[in-house]
Amino acid sequence: MKNLQHLFENNRLWAEETTRRRPEFFETLSRQQNPEYLWIGCSDSRVPANEIVGLMPGELFVHRNVGNVVVHSDMNCLSVLQYAVDILHVKHIIVCGHYGCGGVRAALEEKGHGLIDNWLRHIRDIEGRKLLELAALASPEEKVDRLCELNAVAQALNVGNTTIVQDAWARGQDVTVHGWIYGLNNGLAHDLGVNLSSLDELKLFQHG
Repeated sequence: MKNLQHLFENNRLWAEETTRRRPEFFETLSRQQNPEYLWIGCSDSRVPANEIVGLMPGELFVHRNVGNVVVHSDMNCLSVLQYAVDILHVKHIIVCGHYGCGGVRAALEEKGHGLIDNWLRHIRDIEGRKLLELAALASPEEKVDRLCELNAVAQALNVGNTTIVQDAWARGQDVTVHGWIYGLNNGLAHDLGVNLSSLDELKLFQHG
């Protein structure tokens, strides 16, 4: 039987080091979580949400799936979003894609990948709306990376179009939706110019 003992050892060392640096950390954390941020990102193992933005456990509420997709029929994602907005009162919702995303790459490929093709259909729909822009790019990698950006923007807009966020805006709650992209090759995150704090800003971005 294999019990992953090396991971338990890593965990013990991490807990000891964290306690050494901040003796009160786990006691405080166990009593309450009070994050200001919700991160909606890709499941890719190379995109560790907390580490990218230098935040400790308890400071970032996280939801991840293949391709950082926000679908209005996905009760998992919407439940995370509703809990973050209505219960935790996060002030920022960050939808972060990443360059070289395997989900985006698979969505562009003209072959089947099994069950996941149903999920990737959402990204293919974005490709369909941006065919001319994507076709003008010189290389397949440029096409993948541009669709990674377009997908992150589209999913951020999907967050803004949920009843959860729009109800929060209607009652005057301070919550902003952001669209980001992360570079695997340099570890840097970039703002894609989506920073929406109201329904009017959402409408202006969508129709501007």
